[in-house]
Amino acid sequence: MGKLFPSVLTIAGSDSGGGAGIQADLRTFNAFNVYGCSVITAVTAQNPYEVRKVEVLTLDTVKSQLECVLDAFPIRFAKTGMLAKSEIVECVAEIAQKHDLKLIVDPVMVSTSGSRLLEKSAISAMKEKLFPIARWLTPNIPEAELICNRKLAVFDDLADAAADIYRQYKCNVVLKSGHAISSNKVTDVICYKGDIFTLSSPVAEVCGNTAHGTGCTLSAALAANFASGKNWQESLKEAKAFVYGSLCGSVKLSDTLFQMYPPENNNLNPVILEKL
Repeated sequence: MGKLFPSVLTIAGSDSGGGAGIQADLRTFNAFNVYGCSVITAVTAQNPYEVRKVEVLTLDTVKSQLECVLDAFPIRFAKTGMLAKSEIVECVAEIAQKHDLKLIVDPVMVSTSGSRLLEKSAISAMKEKLFPIARWLTPNIPEAELICNRKLAVFDDLADAAADIYRQYKCNVVLKSGHAISSNKVTDVICYKGDIFTLSSPVAEVCGNTAHGTGCTLSAALAANFASGKNWQESLKEAKAFVYGSLCGSVKLSDTLFQMYPPENNNLNPVILEKL
C-alpha cells in the first residue's frame, strides 16, 4: 500500500474567507505531503479585512472532536491556533498531556484587523496549562507583549522576550517580527534550548491584506516538517521559505483581492538562520 503518511493535527478556528485558521493549516499540510486532521474550536465570519462574528463551539463538541481523532490517528505533531476560551485551553492541555502530544502553540490572541480572538482569562490558562507542555511557541510581537507584559520596541527587546519565554516555560520560541518590518528583511527571533538565533527572509512585495494567514501558515508548516522527521533547523528554514514563497506566489481573486497561496517551488535560498 506504499509508505506511511505522517498524520498531523490542527486545533483552531475556521476562517470563512479561507486565508487563515483551519483552512490555511490544511492547505499547508497538503503542500508538505502530510495527512491533516482538524479539531474546530470556533466558526468565524471573516474575510481578509475584518472579523464580523465569532461563534465558539461548546466544550463538549471540541473535546469530542479531539478524542475521536486521537482514538484513530497516530498524530505525530499537532498545532494549536485560535482556542478562544480558557475552558478550551484547559481541555486541550489535559488531553494533550494524556496522549503525550507533541505541540506547536500559535497563541492566537488578536487578529491582524484588531479583533480579540482569545478571552482575557484564557491568557492565564495558556500560560499555566499550555505553554509548559509545548515543544514550540510561535507568538507575533503583540502576542509576545501580552505574554511578557511589556512593550517590545526594538530588536534587542525581541531577543530578550524570546529568552524570557523559554526560561519561564521551557519551550522553544519563534518570535515573529512581521508586524515590525523596517528594512528589506523580515527577521524572526528564535530561542532554541536557551540559544538565540535569527531567521531572515526578504520582504515580499504584496498587495493589501495578502499577508492574512502568515502566522497560521508558519506554525502549520513547522508541524508538518517536524512530523516528517526533519530537524529543527531544516524545519524552521523550510517553514519560513514556504511563507515567503506563498506571499510571492499569491493568487489574484479579483481586481482588489489577492491571497497567499502555496508556491510551486519552495526556494530555500532567501532564508538565513544565524546564531547570535
